[in-house]
Amino acid sequence: MSAPRFLTIEGIEGVGKSTQIARLATALAQRGIDALVTREPGGTPLAERIRSLLLERGDEAVPSSAELLLMFAARAVHLANLIEPSLRGGRWVLCDRFTDATYAYQGGGRGLDVNAIGQLERLVQGARNPDLSLLLDLPVERALERVRQRGLGADRFESERAEFFERVRRAYLARAAHDPRRVVVIDAGGRPEEVGSAILAALRQRTWIS
Repeated sequence: MSAPRFLTIEGIEGVGKSTQIARLATALAQRGIDALVTREPGGTPLAERIRSLLLERGDEAVPSSAELLLMFAARAVHLANLIEPSLRGGRWVLCDRFTDATYAYQGGGRGLDVNAIGQLERLVQGARNPDLSLLLDLPVERALERVRQRGLGADRFESERAEFFERVRRAYLARAAHDPRRVVVIDAGGRPEEVGSAILAALRQRTWIS
């Protein structure tokens, strides 16, 4: 049995993260690997309450600095109460977004100082980083068209303009270019099974699965 792995699925809205994380969990289960599926912000009851503060569209504005601090508050709870205990217990963890998203959304999208993000990252995470981050990439126009086709109400982030998501996407791709061993870019434009096959290929390349 291989050591438990911490994998994250990243990308802007509409790239298919929820679909692919479910497919990956099923593929791992078929190989006898117990995997926990979770998300950020959220993952525990307290972190989900913080998520509601972040995503709900209320009358009072949420300053970008408050948004950043809430993200890391939720992450601290998530790590301490779910992610770390699961990894210690031998379970793989599959997380829908993690700190790369903070650099992309709050750093790239909101324009916050990446050095400040880095300070919070070190405070909250210490040495903990994902073993592998799978960045599902799609042009913004196509991704947002998928969101519109879902016909669901937009949260605070989904209601942002295309220019915001262009900045987020560029920040994501810059993260991948800076750390290509950890962050693997996956073309999210194909059929779900094709995207899923590319994800499994990335795990096979690391000899984590057969």
